[in-house]
Amino acid sequence: MSIMNQSELKSLVSSILDELLKEKFDELISKHEKQVKKISILKRLLRVEKELKALRKLEDKRFEALIKEINTINARIEALRKEMNDRFEAMNERFEILYKEINLRFETQQKEMNARFETQQKEMNARFEAMNERFEILYKEMNLRFETQQKEMNARFEAMNARFEAMHERFRAVEKKLQFLQWIIATGLTFLSVLIAFVKFE
Repeated sequence: MSIMNQSELKSLVSSILDELLKEKFDELISKHEKQVKKISILKRLLRVEKELKALRKLEDKRFEALIKEINTINARIEALRKEMNDRFEAMNERFEILYKEINLRFETQQKEMNARFETQQKEMNARFEAMNERFEILYKEMNLRFETQQKEMNARFEAMNARFEAMHERFRAVEKKLQFLQWIIATGLTFLSVLIAFVKFE
């Protein structure tokens, strides 16, 4: 047999130890496998519980922060609602004031319009009465003028009738004179013709 050096001896020993340790370790694992599994499960459960606790704390913190945020939002909404209600109340008060002012203005304008209409109606009535009086005066004057003109025309027609009658009488007198002259001429001619005939007969 050859003598081994130190390095070879170390490698051999380490290989032997590795094999022995593996065997022992396998034996220990096979013997205490259930306990190891239990221990690992417990560790895992403890880790899971720790993580769950941490998650619960985080979720609680988040929930608290969310509740605070919701409370702040609710407070803002409530403040906004109050502000809107105050604004609506102020607007309602303004509308009521404006409505009252408009009603007062409308009533005053209506009274003024009624007063103006009454005054205008009185003025129109007075004007119509004055116009009626003027028309009555004019009607009376026209009637008087027409009556006077009718009387004048009647007088003129009567005067003309009298003139026509006088002229008719003159024409009658002239006609009578002409008839008398014709009778005289006719009688004179007959007398002359008788005289001529008597003279010729002698």
